[in-house]
Amino acid sequence: MRRPSHPLADGDRKLKALPALRAALGEKSFASEAADIARRSADWRGLHHGQALAILRPDSVEQVQTIVRLCAEHGVAIVPQGGNTGLVAGSVPDDSGQQIVLCLDRLNRIRSVDPMGFSLTVEAGCLLAEVQRVAQRHGRLFPLSLGAEGSCQIGGNIATNAGGHAVMRYGSMRELVLGLEVVLPDGSLISALRGLRKDNLGYDLKHLFVGAEGTLGVVTAACLKLFPLPREVVTAFAAPANAEAAVRLLSLAKEEFGDQVTAFEFMSSEAIALAERFVPGIRMPLASAAPWFVLMEVSSQRKDGCGATLVESLLGDAFERGLIVDATVAASLEQSKALWSLREAVVEAQRLAGPSLKHDVSVPLSRVPAFLSEATAHIRARAPQVRVLPFGHLGDGNIHYNLCATNDEEVAALDLHGESLSRIVYGMVAQFGGSPSAEHGVGRVRRELLPQFRSPAELALMRRVKAALDPQGLFNPRVIFDSVTG
Repeated sequence: MRRPSHPLADGDRKLKALPALRAALGEKSFASEAADIARRSADWRGLHHGQALAILRPDSVEQVQTIVRLCAEHGVAIVPQGGNTGLVAGSVPDDSGQQIVLCLDRLNRIRSVDPMGFSLTVEAGCLLAEVQRVAQRHGRLFPLSLGAEGSCQIGGNIATNAGGHAVMRYGSMRELVLGLEVVLPDGSLISALRGLRKDNLGYDLKHLFVGAEGTLGVVTAACLKLFPLPREVVTAFAAPANAEAAVRLLSLAKEEFGDQVTAFEFMSSEAIALAERFVPGIRMPLASAAPWFVLMEVSSQRKDGCGATLVESLLGDAFERGLIVDATVAASLEQSKALWSLREAVVEAQRLAGPSLKHDVSVPLSRVPAFLSEATAHIRARAPQVRVLPFGHLGDGNIHYNLCATNDEEVAALDLHGESLSRIVYGMVAQFGGSPSAEHGVGRVRRELLPQFRSPAELALMRRVKAALDPQGLFNPRVIFDSVTG
């Protein structure tokens, strides 16, 4: 019978992996200096800190395979890391000092572009913004759009099934992936980058890895779906009479324009006031007061330039029906950018204003108004000092239900009631048939919520998949799952 290994012996075994990794990878791909480790061992907000054994930066798929095989041999856990822009500590090592961080930023090649086939193949370390630019240079659109697109990487977008502004028209990252190249926990390689739109030959394995947060394999490349560049994009900003009216306006827009409605964002008046206060150059584009505001984008292949007129007509109809009290349509690209900058400033203002509790939730679209009303009533009854600043992607029911503090009294209330306030939010999400993680993932932060929102049968199946692919539990241990092997 095999005796359990002593913890010190395990630590020595892991340390012995370092010379082997350094020799196999070379100095450019290996970093163990304190400054490098510190930079890669915390999330970008500075809220979650760990301690990595080493930082590995491979520049080829073969090097990734070598790393995985050597780590498996020495029992070293691997934390894959892309741009490290996540919000749930899914790409941060623990504080044991026994995990390596596998950074994919040097796997950043554009392997091929197929404009006629509306696809491109890129490596996992490519920045999202660069993929957008490459697609545009070839007259195509890659539609995933995030606030962090200048920093986040495609591999991380895939690992977290990133959403963003255009989900209601183009879908989340899962819908944008045609094929994947993945290194499995035993070092073997799955390479399925054919870019086929139809391939019904057995299980569609790529979906195992999209949204798996690096727990089942390391994505090294992807074949992505492209779209025609829209000829006309119209941006509008409106003030609904209330939350119910905002949902009815969305319904009216979809009835009129179908899937040409690319984005439909919403913000509370309090969130916009905070943006005006803390972000220089931000200005409310409407004079009318309202509890909510929406930012709508309609894109199409129209050649007649009538899109703005049609959107204005829609808004006029909404005004006559009492759905909105005011609206404006951008008359230029600069005005459109200014409206979008207001939406992004809502996020930046909350970072600048002070501490916050972030809840990335989704509920069925028709139930969004009731959720907002009831959840806010419960929060204010428990902690009236805390600011409730919801905003997000109304078009797909994704609400960033954030609780913020901007002064000492609010900070004290948030510190005192924070845990109970989050329980209130997630309890309301469950009551309304929603999800506690719409687009940010689970990571280490939301593991305890899975039993509340997933059935025992679902959790058992997830654990069996994890155990089958990663029996040693070395790939991003305790991310998603509360134990190493699930």
